[in-house]
Amino acid sequence: MARHARRKSSSGVYHVIVRGANRQEIFHDEEDRLKFLDILQKYKTKSGMAFYAWCLMGNHVHLLVKEGSESISIVMKRIGVSYANYYNWKYKTTGHLFQDRFKSENVETVGYLLTVTRYIHQNPVKAGIVEKPHHWQWSSCRGYYGQSVYSLDLLDPHYLLRMFSHDISIAQARFRNFNEWTNQDQCLEDYGGFGRRLSDDEARIEIRKCLGNIEIPQLKSLPREDRNAVLRKVKRIEGVSQRQAARILGVSVNLVFKA
Repeated sequence: MARHARRKSSSGVYHVIVRGANRQEIFHDEEDRLKFLDILQKYKTKSGMAFYAWCLMGNHVHLLVKEGSESISIVMKRIGVSYANYYNWKYKTTGHLFQDRFKSENVETVGYLLTVTRYIHQNPVKAGIVEKPHHWQWSSCRGYYGQSVYSLDLLDPHYLLRMFSHDISIAQARFRNFNEWTNQDQCLEDYGGFGRRLSDDEARIEIRKCLGNIEIPQLKSLPREDRNAVLRKVKRIEGVSQRQAARILGVSVNLVFKA
């Protein structure tokens, strides 16, 4: 089936979600996340785009961006290829890292721009990883609070902050209050949100369902093709990271990555 052309945003602003293929994790350590942010910085400089918000989770990324001199499709393709090349080199893997096409929605109004910003910053909170948005260092939230963030050259906070006040201290305080409101914001929900991270006990129950009559310790003894077929099912369990699955199954993380 032919792909539909991406509808152009009249404001030039997009909420973008990039996911790992089969929901696999795309960041495994701090170096990976820093590399991805370095790549964003590189292509921001090249294309003149603006970054209003970002959040790096385990198997997906949220970005709130405004197009520069190149279309969002071209820039996102370059970002994806650049990071995938790094990832495959580092982990000695091959094949697709990301789902074929990034998802995006147009952000046409100021009200929705603010909603998406809050939605992105609250990803780790709603996933049960942290209690407050600024506790997660891999988002742009801290930059809006006047705290240290990956790079103030990457973040463009002033456009949003000026909506709250022209006094920077007042704007940061008002933004923080807005950013931490309890809400039912839904953005790109048809894409299947990130869900809640399962505890090890919960993950073990779901993994056993994938194993069928096989006991967890027996997985390592299965023929390679059978073992990989099971691991591919396990990687599709919502809320279970690949590191968590490897720990529960007693196998190496690379074995899960490559299945």
